[in-house]
Amino acid sequence: MKLFQLNIILALVVFSFSGTGAMGQETVPKEERGLWVARQIDREDEGFVNQVSEATMTLRNKQGQESIRRMTIKSLEVDGDGDKSLTIFSSPRDVKGTAFLSFTHALEPDDQWLFLPALKRVKRISSNNKSGPFMGSEFAYEDISSQEVEKYSYEYIREESVMGSEGHVIERVPVDPKSGYTKQVVWVDGANWRVGKIEFYDRKGEKLKTLNFEDYKQYSNKKWRSSRMEMTNHQSGKSTQLIWSNIKFEQDLTERDFDQNALKRAR
Repeated sequence: MKLFQLNIILALVVFSFSGTGAMGQETVPKEERGLWVARQIDREDEGFVNQVSEATMTLRNKQGQESIRRMTIKSLEVDGDGDKSLTIFSSPRDVKGTAFLSFTHALEPDDQWLFLPALKRVKRISSNNKSGPFMGSEFAYEDISSQEVEKYSYEYIREESVMGSEGHVIERVPVDPKSGYTKQVVWVDGANWRVGKIEFYDRKGEKLKTLNFEDYKQYSNKKWRSSRMEMTNHQSGKSTQLIWSNIKFEQDLTERDFDQNALKRAR
């Protein structure tokens, strides 16, 4: 499922959809409608091939103090499995050259590695640490991999207007018991299958974070991408904003650009 742009883990754990509208949902049994929505989202983003973009990440603490990080993100669509992504930080100086590589899988734990230039070594991210913060942000490691349909079970909640169109609210529950979330509630635009908002609930069942998607743009390949994302942590008062720019598709990328050696070559 090609959802998060950080990828995003974004994708950064990108949701970006174009769609078939709400037609046909009347024939889907209610108990299957949540899964049906998820499959529409997945189907409509297939075929993006690869993506290169730049992003500015702004971290804000409870007092409103900010720190800014800039990065380049490359993503590769993989047939029969989750996507691959490589995130390379270019500033500030203390994180410059840091690189994050993610291989998302549908039914198995994701493979993720972090290259730390100061130590000149690659650190593998344990699946037990997937709920940990990514580079000090309010995004967790599990937020920034592509969100494959098989990673969740689904329930349809209700119809509701989303971004000015008739839309859907669905609940998805992570299949992985090591997830940091008990559930996520997702608001989806039924006209173009764009996600407007996701609410994340912690292991105690309490609302932890909300991710809002804004300023969508449709590109020449008919794929939609959000230009602005804001993750707000309701428990800590912190937030992280992502501003996307220079998004390009079908670039000269191969599997070699996403192997572990690519982490050390990253600039």
